[in-house]
Amino acid sequence: MNHQSDQYYIKQVLEGDANSYGILVQRYQSLVYTVVYRMVKNKEEAEEIAQDTFVKAYKSLVNYRGESKFSTWLYTIAYRKSLDAIKVKKRFVSTELIEEISEGEIGMVNDALKYLQTKEKKKIIADSILKLPEEEAAIVTLYYFEEKSVKEIKEIVGLTEENIKIKLYRSRKKLYSILRYYVSPEMNTRNGRAI
Repeated sequence: MNHQSDQYYIKQVLEGDANSYGILVQRYQSLVYTVVYRMVKNKEEAEEIAQDTFVKAYKSLVNYRGESKFSTWLYTIAYRKSLDAIKVKKRFVSTELIEEISEGEIGMVNDALKYLQTKEKKKIIADSILKLPEEEAAIVTLYYFEEKSVKEIKEIVGLTEENIKIKLYRSRKKLYSILRYYVSPEMNTRNGRAI
């Protein structure tokens, strides 16, 4: 039943069928929540901001011109609402000391991650992303998990494509630095050293 395009449901909503918006919410609620949560790093706050995002999108739907994908437009609203919440609270999330990591160490981290169970691996990666600064966590999530292009991310976060590429590169190195601590026992075992 809900295999129609986003544009179909948007048209239905604009013609007075408010129930069609529920299908769009179902389609994107998990993804919006993930982006928001990785920025604000608080479940209750993320739920509230995600809900506010859908309310604002519903009220602004008449202004959506379709120049970008609906999901990109929605993520832009979620991203901006998250930034607003962070600014309002003036919350400065302390990040752990993140060391520089060599390309060889990145390979060792990748090898160790291969041996972890899929569910455990996803949790470790999600927890590691939460340790990144808010903007970097959002960019990493949009690029690697939502598979948004750099051009689409540019529309969402308002940075240049070059700046996004630099942040992706730095974030990836920071992530590997963080992941190294999660997988160090596996790395040591693979290298034949005692844990």
